[in-house]
Amino acid sequence: MEFDLSEHELRVLGCLIEKEMTTPDYYPMTLNAIVMACNQKSNREPVVNYSDTEVVEAVDRLRDRGLARTVHGKGDRALKYRHVATDTLEINERQAALLAVLMLRGDQTTGELRGRTGRYVEFASLDEVAAELVELSAMEAPLAMRLERRPGEKEARYRQLLGALAGWEPAAPDPVPAAAMRESGPIAEVEADRILELETELAELRERVARMERELGL
Repeated sequence: MEFDLSEHELRVLGCLIEKEMTTPDYYPMTLNAIVMACNQKSNREPVVNYSDTEVVEAVDRLRDRGLARTVHGKGDRALKYRHVATDTLEINERQAALLAVLMLRGDQTTGELRGRTGRYVEFASLDEVAAELVELSAMEAPLAMRLERRPGEKEARYRQLLGALAGWEPAAPDPVPAAAMRESGPIAEVEADRILELETELAELRERVARMERELGL
């Protein structure tokens, strides 16, 4: 099965996979939560500013492709969504984590993938990362590929093959002050996820209050 996902579909699917593994207490996700996850500034390349409409359309297309589903939980008023990529694509959790990072951050080396999937799953070594990437590349309809090293690079990068973001090249980053570099990394990424959790919880509380006010005629 081959896919040609749009930029919006890739971002939404990547977010659904990411949040299932990193913030399971807030999964499945409401529309507001997906929009915030798509537009968050940490762990995203490029940073985007999608509207509710763009995200809804992307979710609907993912549902049509069999990659996402609507969830009607007991007591839920707002619709929630979950991915079913592991079933549809016939991949394991580790492979899903690798694809999510590639969808959310573009081409990556095995070292970058190991570090950036640390919040999702655990890889004991780079060899374990490489083994899963080989499996993804060897599928009948490959979901990832190894790129040739470019001049001046020490390591090869890997690219997801699910859709339109393939081939996107990030702009060269501005120099980062040493103090900022010390503040970056896994701890900063965990803090960013915690902030998103709080924002998601606040958005859901606001929805409940607004609904109660409408029911009371306030």
